[in-house]
Amino acid sequence: MAGFKLLVGLGNPGNEYENTRHNAGAQWIETLAHQSQCLLRLEKKFFGQFGKVSIAGEECYLLIPTTYMNLSGKAVQAVCQFYKIPPEEVLVIHDELDIPPGSAKLKKGGGHGGHNGLKDIIAKLGNNREFGRLRIGIGHPGHASQVANYVLKKAAPTEYAKIEHTIDESLRYVNDIVSGNLNAVMNQLHSFKA
Repeated sequence: MAGFKLLVGLGNPGNEYENTRHNAGAQWIETLAHQSQCLLRLEKKFFGQFGKVSIAGEECYLLIPTTYMNLSGKAVQAVCQFYKIPPEEVLVIHDELDIPPGSAKLKKGGGHGGHNGLKDIIAKLGNNREFGRLRIGIGHPGHASQVANYVLKKAAPTEYAKIEHTIDESLRYVNDIVSGNLNAVMNQLHSFKA
């Protein structure tokens, strides 16, 4: 399976959203950039923070859109067009309500599951859903009416520690993820519980 050229971490810009549940994806990219000593710079033409990094011997691009979550596709589309990256070589890292904190799931393709960031990315990639997704569990507040408020809040310290632990764990497999060895990663990662 072909690997990924563009790794996109979703979140909302601004200090008030830092470390909120909805920014789990952005936090994943920040952690990876830090580990790889890659400096993320604000790139106006890509509507986000952007950097280049070598992973598993491949040049990869890291992106955190600085649009709001529901406009994430604008940034993804800009990078894909500029570097001629097909949707299949894009991995989107995002928070996932349907997975408890302390777990993560990796998959290729699928719907948006009501996630506004994914919704916009699918639309801006011409309704192509074949990009990869690394879903970081944040748990569900219990009722649909509470979701908007829940994702924009910081998790309780114990819960946050689980999310951080999951980010660190999934980053251990970044070479295999980028190389496209997804089945190997799924076998390991899907049994992990922080």
